[in-house]
Amino acid sequence: MPRQYSVLLLPAKPKTDRRMSIDYSSWDHIYVSDDEDATSPYVDTPSLFRMRHRVRLEKMAEFQQRGEDLENNFAECKRLLEEAQGQLKELEDGREEGEEDEEREAELEKVQAVVKKLKKDEKTFAKLIEEYRREEKKVPWNVDTISKEGFSKSVLNTKPVPKEETQEEKVEKHKTFVEKYATEIKHFGMLRRWDDSQKYLSDNPHLVCEETANCLVVICIDFEIDEKHALMEQVAHQTIVMQFILDLARTLEVDPRGCFRQFFSKIKTADKPYQDAFDHELELLKERICSCAQLRMENAMKELEEEEKQKRLGPGGLDPVEVYQSLPKEIQRSFDEKNIQMLQEAMNKLDFEEGKYHLKRCIDSGLWVPDSGEGDDDEEDEEGDNEEDEEED
Repeated sequence: MPRQYSVLLLPAKPKTDRRMSIDYSSWDHIYVSDDEDATSPYVDTPSLFRMRHRVRLEKMAEFQQRGEDLENNFAECKRLLEEAQGQLKELEDGREEGEEDEEREAELEKVQAVVKKLKKDEKTFAKLIEEYRREEKKVPWNVDTISKEGFSKSVLNTKPVPKEETQEEKVEKHKTFVEKYATEIKHFGMLRRWDDSQKYLSDNPHLVCEETANCLVVICIDFEIDEKHALMEQVAHQTIVMQFILDLARTLEVDPRGCFRQFFSKIKTADKPYQDAFDHELELLKERICSCAQLRMENAMKELEEEEKQKRLGPGGLDPVEVYQSLPKEIQRSFDEKNIQMLQEAMNKLDFEEGKYHLKRCIDSGLWVPDSGEGDDDEEDEEGDNEEDEEED
């Protein structure tokens, strides 16, 4: 089995003055496991090197742990020594003040013994730490200790989460945008060539947004209402262009201003399925625009009829047209001919309650305007006539 080698790159020795002496002896004892000659034809060499590397890491971890234990024990010994020395000082001060008893003397001797032992332990730990550091300096370098990471920094480019806008904020944003760029949006809607559209968006990248697409749809509906079908189809085409750019941006999770060139590059050389999808969306948009335009015209007609109805309401709040259509044929004819006598005869032929009902509706709608002070007399005459008719019956 051929031997495998790994190359260890060492820093080049700098050019220095001959009078200067630089010690490179620390580079003479570098331990690299891949350079070992102890290999076996019956053992996979990379596996052998990995095993030796793992063993070396375990030894390094044990050696490092021993140093940390020594440092911790040394620090704990110093802490206990300081506490014992403080306690010893208090006892000595008490003895100087004349407070002497056997119990205090016994405790003083005990603390002195502890202090003596802790000082001895402190010297022992200091000596062990010094030996450990000398041994650490003698450890040869290897691929894991030859260099250390100076600093590490990771930067993740994450798209910030956009703040959710309320419906009122969206409406206000759309209104402000349209008022500011209405002329530019309409100009873009009239462009026919791909290159012209791409160049115009390159010069006006702020137009590549959802507000532009919404404004183009409104322009399409206005053209359809005015029966300008050719202009509607042209602007609808540009609306789908903007919509496809926005869809591509959502798919790539990027700003639409940074990907509209990709759309034009793709659509210019589009295959049949992609072009068919574009044409299909365009036809669907035209159908929706026609439906919206028809619905808007119907709503406008209803609003106009409602306004006219409100204008012609009578003093009682009734619509004269609706009241006229609900009257009997003879009464309608009397109003058409403006014949008061015919109206009175038609009223006399009706039942009293029915005649009173129709007369009140005519007055409330303004079809019949009785003379001041005579409305009550007319009603009394009609009531009398109706009573006479009932007696004759």
